Amino acid sequence: MSASGGTRAIVAALGANLAIAVTKFVAFAFSGSSSMLAEGVHSIADSGNQALLLIGGKKAQREATPQHPFGYGRERYIYAFLVSIVLFSVGGMFAVYEGYEKIKHPHEIEHWYWPVGVLVFAIIAEGFSFRTAIKESNESRGKLSWSQFIRRAKAPELPVVLLEDFGALIGLVLALCGVGLALLTDDGLWDGIGTLCIGVLLILIALVLAAETKSLLLGEAAGVDDVKKIETAIVDGDTVTGIIHMRTLHLGPEELLVAAKIAVQHDDTAGEVAAAINAAEARIRESVPIARVIYLEPDIYSEAEAAKGPDPDATPGGPARPAEH
Repeated sequence: MSASGGTRAIVAALGANLAIAVTKFVAFAFSGSSSMLAEGVHSIADSGNQALLLIGGKKAQREATPQHPFGYGRERYIYAFLVSIVLFSVGGMFAVYEGYEKIKHPHEIEHWYWPVGVLVFAIIAEGFSFRTAIKESNESRGKLSWSQFIRRAKAPELPVVLLEDFGALIGLVLALCGVGLALLTDDGLWDGIGTLCIGVLLILIALVLAAETKSLLLGEAAGVDDVKKIETAIVDGDTVTGIIHMRTLHLGPEELLVAAKIAVQHDDTAGEVAAAINAAEARIRESVPIARVIYLEPDIYSEAEAAKGPDPDATPGGPARPAEH
């Protein structure tokens, strides 16, 4: 996923949420609807989240330092994780508390046209933001389903914006239902129930985001397709006859580390091995451009050692395997 695509989706969502937040608080001031208050706080939380994503993207562009030799690419993962925390606490828990209080102490909604009008406007604005996120995601989603895209995406921005916008749209529908039922029945209890449902929805989305960004923070390997491309690029069938074991790790959304122990001929000279390694690195970078940090260790393939299976004490470990011709 390109960083520019994620930035466009973030900016579109930020603009929509700021405009929506203002109208929601105005509607709350005139109507007293707890759903409007919860949705206003939700929009403020979403706006803060988009600001966090933009800050994370900016910080991730810093050059590597002696203290951080692999750069700052994971800043984007850290700020995405902060988004899930903000969504859970500021958005979800506040809405649950507000809904609980409204259920305990319901009151009528005044000036009903304010919340209804704002909710309709918000649905249109959020729909525009969601449409932008979908359009940007489709450029990199390929044939993956939406759930697969969210689980497998290495760049966190688009999945975060997609889930936020999706949650916002569902939340607005819940708020509209709560306000509508409160007006039809003349019972403010429904407004509180709608607010409570919004809170539960936001908490669930926050938990999904936290789980996905946690996986990225821990360190994820390259995708299956990229791993196959790297394996094919390493082996030349001449000097490099096979891969004994290999590990990949995302240092950031657009930076991949590749570490492999490769099998070479036992009678090759040091110069031949060095040339083969340089050639393999060039082929890897051509096949997978984000593979920017590559460490290849030459070794002599041994069928006897391979028969022992994975060595738990090895680094990075993994089973030995013969060359594929």
